[in-house]
Amino acid sequence: MRKGLLYTGLAIFFVAASGQISARDLSQDEALRLRQEGTILSSQTLIERALERHPKAHLLELELEEEHGRYIYEIELLTVQGQVRELKFDASNGDLLEDEEDD
Repeated sequence: MRKGLLYTGLAIFFVAASGQISARDLSQDEALRLRQEGTILSSQTLIERALERHPKAHLLELELEEEHGRYIYEIELLTVQGQVRELKFDASNGDLLEDEEDD
């Protein structure tokens, strides 16, 4: 009886948790394939756009994610003022979606 309740509880937890997961990190191989297909812009293009907004900043992190069927580059920069900025770009067309201070 206890095992049954445990399994039921775990099943409910995983179903509930899976509904909250909306983003998936893409591997380097997936990113390369999408770039070669022309589906997404190069990461270098979007890093340059991020640095245009925050000159002399240093790149801390770059991620390519799929969110709700849309490819998003997340770029973290360290500005000369010492702020960490997180910028999100639509990977298919380069539109800036977000530019905010990261906590």
